[in-house]
Order: sequence, then structure tokens, then C-alpha cells
Amino acid sequence: MNIVITGGSKGLGKAIAEKFASDKQGHTILLCARNKEVLEATGIELQGRFPRTTIKTMVCDMSSKANVQEFGAWVLEQVDKIDVLVNNAGIFIPGSVYNEDDGALETMMAANLYSAYHLTRCLVPRMIAQHNGHIFNMCSIASLQAYNNGGAYSISKFALAGFSRNLREEMKPHSIKVTSVYPGAVYTDSWAGSGVDPQRIMKDKDIADMIYAAAHLSPQACVEEIVIRPQLGDL
Repeated sequence: MNIVITGGSKGLGKAIAEKFASDKQGHTILLCARNKEVLEATGIELQGRFPRTTIKTMVCDMSSKANVQEFGAWVLEQVDKIDVLVNNAGIFIPGSVYNEDDGALETMMAANLYSAYHLTRCLVPRMIAQHNGHIFNMCSIASLQAYNNGGAYSISKFALAGFSRNLREEMKPHSIKVTSVYPGAVYTDSWAGSGVDPQRIMKDKDIADMIYAAAHLSPQACVEEIVIRPQLGDL
């Protein structure tokens, strides 16, 4: 399989890459992220741990349409088939609509919505031509329910959920699956130093396991939505 994962250098993106890379069959995994050093270190680490899998990386600022299109063109040059696309890249800036920094909405719409939109538009013609593939859009519980200090982040994630649902309908005739993923709190670097007990929230591996399972169902089945929350509920 050829798997494309945005925001793949750490957190959920890296966990998803690890899960697919651990498959004994061996795959080609194409990762992008903004930080060159972290991305390259992740690529080297994963390649060393999973020699059967080929890891390819490209630095990309997913909030830039031009960068996204360059990454998409690079992916199409690297592989002739795209089996899985995980639109995972995103950013969180806390605040409320009435008092968050000016530009917060534009920044998060670019990183959380436009990134997935533009990359999907680059890659989906190849998937349509091959008449299969699976697209995962990393939404959020914030896509389903507003919460305190969520502001523009929640708006952008609601928008991503709308994009994902629309895409699901459009891709049905082409045998391309689309899954919206709605995780609650997951322990990643963003929670370090927060004071929250890691045992209170989910592990990034939990999300990766669900995506991997959904990607390995029969062609006749599509998991449309994955809603996963901590056992004790949202924080």
C-alpha cells in the first residue's frame, strides 16, 4: 500500500505512520510536516525500525496552497497509486470568537480545512482513475460540539467535517472511501506540561489502531465516521 499522511512528524500523524509501517507486508509511506529537523528525524527513526517499509518525507507548510500543491505533485511523482490519504495536518489556537487574536480564523481555516481541500484535489484524480482508495479526514470532537475557548478552531473543524461529508457522497460512484475521524482528547506533545494526567485521556495509538482497522475492511464496507472519546468522557 501507498499511504500519504500530512502532519506526520509527531503526534497522531506519526502514530498512524507507525501503525501502517509495522505491517509485515511492507508499505510506502509519504510524510510531510513543517519542521525539517523533526520530520527528517522521524523518517530516519521509522525507516530504521521498519526496514520492510519505505519512508519518504517532504517539508511542507500545509497552510500554504502553493506548498500543498507542490507536495501533491511530489506524491504523484513518487508513487503510481494512492491507497490511503490521511489529512491530519492542523493547528490549534485557543480563544473565543469575541476575543481571540485577529487572524486566528484565517490561520486555522488555512491549516485545518484548506490544507485537506487542496491536497485532496491534487490527489483524488489519481484515485478516481484507479477506482479505489481511502481518504481519512482528521476532524475533532470540536467538529460536533462547541466548547469553551474553542472559538475559530471549532469553526474550522466544523468546516472540515462538512467537507468530509460532502466528499463522501461525491466519491461513492468511484469506489473511494471517505472516513471522518472525530477524536476527543489524545495525549500528544501539546498536552505535555498541561497538568492533565496522561491516564485520563486517550493514547495516540488508539486513534491509529482505529484508522488502520477501517482501512483494512472489504471493498464493500466503509466506516463513515469514527467518534472516539476518553473512557471518562471529554475534559
